Formats: sequence, C-alpha cells, structure tokens
Amino acid sequence: MPFVHHRRIDIDGVDVFYREGGSPDAPMILLPHGYPCSSYQFRNLIGLLADRWRLVAPDFPGAGYSATPDDFDYSFDGYAEFLDRFVRKLGADRYALYLHDFGSQIGLRLAIKAPGRIIALVIQNGDIYEDALGAKYQGIKQYWRDPSDANKAKLAKAISEEGFKEEFLNEVRPELAERIPPDLWKLHWGLMSGRRREIALALITGLKENLAWFPRYQAYLRTHQPPTLIVWGPQDGYMPAPAARAYLRDLPNAELHLLDAGHWALETNLCEIVDHMRRFLSGLEMRN
Repeated sequence: MPFVHHRRIDIDGVDVFYREGGSPDAPMILLPHGYPCSSYQFRNLIGLLADRWRLVAPDFPGAGYSATPDDFDYSFDGYAEFLDRFVRKLGADRYALYLHDFGSQIGLRLAIKAPGRIIALVIQNGDIYEDALGAKYQGIKQYWRDPSDANKAKLAKAISEEGFKEEFLNEVRPELAERIPPDLWKLHWGLMSGRRREIALALITGLKENLAWFPRYQAYLRTHQPPTLIVWGPQDGYMPAPAARAYLRDLPNAELHLLDAGHWALETNLCEIVDHMRRFLSGLEMRN
C-alpha cells in the first residue's frame, strides 16, 4: 500500500497540517474533513487509493494539528476561502471533492466559487436539504427558535468528550459501533483547547445562517451537474436515508448507494466505499 505522508505548509502565515498520498502528477481528490474530526478521518482512505490518485486532506485552522490563529475567520465562508488558498498553494487546478459533514458545506462553497475546477463529487453524509434533516437536529432547531443563553448552554454541553463519543457512534448498530475506534473521540477531544471549544460552538450556533446557502448549493448542482457518487450511511440521526435521496432531485444521474453504515462510514465500511470510488473515478477522465 502506498505511503501516507504527513506534512505542514504555511498558508498566509497559518501553520497547516495535512495528509497526502499519491503522485503529485496524479488526478487530485480533495478531502475536507467534518466536525468534530480532522484529516484523521481520511487516514485509511488515502493509502488505499493513492496508487492512482493524489489524495490531500488538510486540518482546518482550529482543528487537528493545524494552528489556531486569533485573526482567522472561523466560519464556513472563512474555511472555504482557506481551502481555496490551500489548493492554490499546492498548484491544483482541477480535483474531485469528497463531501462529508461540515466539509460538504465548505467544499460546496469552494465549488460555487470555481465550478470549472470540479471534476466530480463523492458525497457521504453531508446535508444540504432542510426538509430532510434528521431527528437529532431537534436540539439545534430549538436554539434556532429560541437563541437563549439556556439553549446555547445545552448545545455547549455536546462539546465534551462524551459529546464527541456520541457524535462518532451516532446511532449505528452495536456490531458497527465495535468497528469505530475510541481514538476518534479521545484524540479529538484531547486537541480541543478552550479557544477551539468557542470556535466549535460558534459554528454550531451559526448553522441557521448556513441554511440560507442550501438553495445555492442545490442551484450549483442543478446547473453544473457534476458527475456524482453518493455513498451514504443511513444509520445517522442527523442525516438519514431521505437526506441522501434528496440529492437526486437536483442530480438525477447521480449514483446512489445506501450502505449498512452510519455517519462515519469510512470507519465501518471503508473497503466498500473504496470499491465504489475506484470504479466511479476510473470511469471519469480525471486530469489535473
């Protein structure tokens, strides 16, 4: 199996950690991570596809092993702008995008900014359809209806080691839960300094404003029709099966696979996802 390289790069004065595998001349797959995770979520995927593709997964500022500068814009817009600077610094003109969790919001903002760069999308449990949000959104919706200090404090309680554990296990069957390593919540909770907890809470409470972008994401998909593979874990309290099927409204030609998995399907169904991605991407003309 090809090596996964662990590297650092300076992006406009911000020290950024990233994982990379594959030849610099190979077609790129860009892997923006979700919450409450980091590039660690792609540690296994990178090596399994690096024989044919260049896979790159940065830690966003304020996450993982990247720096947490005081003057960074810790918002979906700020992260999308960072991701744009990151790929430019790497010299990438075209790439496929893996969209998952918060990374789907950030990645789609990047796609809207420069649609000509996007070769294809791989979508895995990233929600952009308000009517298909799952039952676990009720706590966040309660805050949207009443943004009181009490409701904000309820959301803040989830930013804890136990809250992270719940995020990673997230309603999967017991047999699948055994495949999800506790390293995920132990590692990422251990990296959550006081400043990072504030950043995470601001992103969660700011999700209501992000809803206004949902129609824009959908319009991008309808207009540009990027080749799309959807590999989805429906055992997900936030993003159940209807959230996956909703993409077919705007991408009727997308390839959809509902897996026996949950939100963190790369931990439980890695080989299945790799097989789907290898076949799907091999059928495209992917060139940098």
